[in-house]
Amino acid sequence: MILVTGGTGLVGAHLLYHLIKNDEKIRAIYRSKERIEKVKEVFSFYTNDESLISKIEWFKADITDVPSMIPAFVDVNKVYHCAALISFNPNDYREMRKVNIHGTAVVVNLSIDAKVDKICFVGSIASIGNSLNGSLINEDCEWNSQEDNSGYSITKFGAEMEIWRASQEGVEVVIVNPGVILGSGFWQYGSSKLFTQVYNGFKYYTEGITGFVGVKDVVKAMVLLMNSDVKNERFILVSENKSFKDIFFLMADSFKKNRPSIKIQPWQTSLFWRVSSFVSFFTRKAPFLSKYSAKSAHAISKYTSEKITKELNFKFQKIEEVIKETSINYTNSSF
Repeated sequence: MILVTGGTGLVGAHLLYHLIKNDEKIRAIYRSKERIEKVKEVFSFYTNDESLISKIEWFKADITDVPSMIPAFVDVNKVYHCAALISFNPNDYREMRKVNIHGTAVVVNLSIDAKVDKICFVGSIASIGNSLNGSLINEDCEWNSQEDNSGYSITKFGAEMEIWRASQEGVEVVIVNPGVILGSGFWQYGSSKLFTQVYNGFKYYTEGITGFVGVKDVVKAMVLLMNSDVKNERFILVSENKSFKDIFFLMADSFKKNRPSIKIQPWQTSLFWRVSSFVSFFTRKAPFLSKYSAKSAHAISKYTSEKITKELNFKFQKIEEVIKETSINYTNSSF
């Protein structure tokens, strides 16, 4: 039995399809039935066979709640831990610690108790440090706790520490550290929301650079690693390093929409996040732009996936192809 946490998120939903397609016996954690409907939409991008979703054993639980999670580990031998809270809003820091760190600790403890064979953890490039000599960032670049890290970065690093603890307790682990994940579904959440914004005429861009990867490649790498003899290793998953400008332009071209035309300078985002934070203090609503979102919009961070390409002879899909495919699925979505 394979257990998937975060199955009602972007990575988890695409992962569930690929596991079910291979006739794996799957149990997936969920918290609300509404999110399962979004998984159905993801499945629809692959197949018209609506019966596949019913082959999943849906298990209602909260990864931060031990009693609800204990039964989920019965007869489980592999765990894909995809669940996480992604936010750059400082007000969400405590909740991120609860979900990302404590939730992972619960998964690890129960995996150890259940004598699970292997865990695959979906980390992030946010928990990898910068290179010191200006070279491409790789898996050996250590996360620096002394830097001005976002709450998300801190909690994803903390979650990784829990996963490494599992490896010390006899459970094999693999960690994937994807860049910004692009793929179909969940159009109002996370990186998928970029497609919605560009489709609706988003006018602004920055020239910050980071790593991007297609969700299908993330899932493919996870499955290959779990079915391999590789253990107790982490792998950066980045297809290409691109600027946000290039990504937005590719999206606009795919939609046949006008490209964003207004370049935002660092001083402008610096001013705007401060104003946004000030307004948020009085309205009690999430700021439109956080300090760390503003920072990442202009940062230049370039990554290498050489390790996984050598380990598995892995080939990534070009980001332009990912965006074209995702844009077609977006325009065909019923929402």
